Amino acid sequence: MRDARGAGAHRAGFASVACALLALVAATLTGCLRSSGSEEGGPRETAAVSVAAPTPASGYGVLFLGIDECSSFGRESFTEVPCTSEKAAARVVARHDGRAGEGPRCPATTDFVLHISEQRPSADEDGDGAVPQGYACMRSLEPPHPGDPGGGGGPRTIVGDCVHSAGAGEVRETACDGSGEKSPEYEVTAAVEKRGECPASTALYVQLGGAEPVGCARPL
Repeated sequence: MRDARGAGAHRAGFASVACALLALVAATLTGCLRSSGSEEGGPRETAAVSVAAPTPASGYGVLFLGIDECSSFGRESFTEVPCTSEKAAARVVARHDGRAGEGPRCPATTDFVLHISEQRPSADEDGDGAVPQGYACMRSLEPPHPGDPGGGGGPRTIVGDCVHSAGAGEVRETACDGSGEKSPEYEVTAAVEKRGECPASTALYVQLGGAEPVGCARPL
């Protein structure tokens, strides 16, 4: 639903990411927009990906894809690799057990989220091969960074991001510089606790989640 000041129009949206291809889907929430980047309640999430359980001799860390470890990019799977490897493409900036929608939020400038399915090998020499269910918040090692303000992607909508109308009751995040498939129509200029705290220029309210759940968006 769109909620324009003095106009009575309303819009809303939420998004999900498929693997590293950040496909966005918007969904309406209580009259406030859930934009294509609002994480959790939870993140705008990646689809589950296939990952290989590490061997005890892998040397990359006790936890598979732990904080500050790196992954390669693959079409259907992601592999943990040394960050000095030419195959390294993204670094883990946060790592949590369980489901992303039920756990802590990823950092604001996360580029994408990897969902790691539980793996417990039936035959394991010393018990180090098990991988619990969890998710890793990833930051690409090189630009572009869709999770940056105005970048047009990432699992969360944050201040500085832009959105466009995507049909009845939907908005989706898009690059503020116009480089995306759709031109930006609104920019999130502030995050506040309540709608009444938004500036007078606000024409759209976007639900962001967290301690300041209301995004104040102005028309472009």
